[in-house]
Amino acid sequence: MIVGPDNIQSLIPQRSPFVMVDALVFCEGNTTRTSFKIREDNIFLENGILSEAALIENIAQTAAARAGWVSKKEDQPAPIGYIGAVQQLEIFSLPKLNDELETETIVKNQIFNITVITGRVSCNGNVLAQCEMKIFITNQS
Repeated sequence: MIVGPDNIQSLIPQRSPFVMVDALVFCEGNTTRTSFKIREDNIFLENGILSEAALIENIAQTAAARAGWVSKKEDQPAPIGYIGAVQQLEIFSLPKLNDELETETIVKNQIFNITVITGRVSCNGNVLAQCEMKIFITNQS
């Protein structure tokens, strides 16, 4: 684990109750992995099931954790990103309360302030969702 639950908010702009990643598990090259345990107080949890929107946000926050980690290593403030587009979204299954998600993003292309990633959310080795996402990055100045 690179950054755990006590420090993950130093890498991402989201704040409670919208934090959808617990730990940065791996970050090397274009690949990033995070983990996230679904707790009872999650705002996207309804009747014990996590919503589709939460899976998309989890992918976006995994990408944000990478950007934050890279910025931190360069002694720069973590940038803020906005989802510009979600394409080829596939939702295969929705996770439940107490499930632990493993999310991986891969940077496919980065041009100026636009980053294109692929993201995949898994639980217990089963892929729950995947997509391509276009993210617009701004600086915190």
